[in-house]
Amino acid sequence: MPVKKLKEFLDSNGVRYTIIKHSIAFTAQEIAAHTHIHGKELAKTVILKTGDKMLMAVLPASYRIDLSLLSQAVASPIELAMENEFQSKFPNCELGAMPPFGNLYDMDVFVDESLSEDEEIAFNAGTHKELVRLAYKDFERLVKPAKANFAMKA
Repeated sequence: MPVKKLKEFLDSNGVRYTIIKHSIAFTAQEIAAHTHIHGKELAKTVILKTGDKMLMAVLPASYRIDLSLLSQAVASPIELAMENEFQSKFPNCELGAMPPFGNLYDMDVFVDESLSEDEEIAFNAGTHKELVRLAYKDFERLVKPAKANFAMKA
């Protein structure tokens, strides 16, 4: 179901993409190893909160988020959201496999500038067994994320 919703959105917007099926994996490092995709081209989604509002941060899998830098970009204190706080916002997704399309879930999206250096990115498609790979420019065109520098190599 999650892949279907995402595919319909991408198809309706004329986006070329590839679905990559892989063995079940829960961490970005496992996914990168299974799919032979470099950690910098694999985008991970982190759900954060500022007050009672949720937002999505998207960064390379091989990087870690710097909450103080992102707080500056958001101009508000932020913290990691607990899974039980956002699980209901992604009813068709497996926990921890949310695609970075906050626009489909009524959520603001912040993308780390380093991802825009990649011609293509891959990301979870709502399950722990499938990725979507597409051109970064298509992701940016459809999601319209705010760009900021908030991640550093792990």
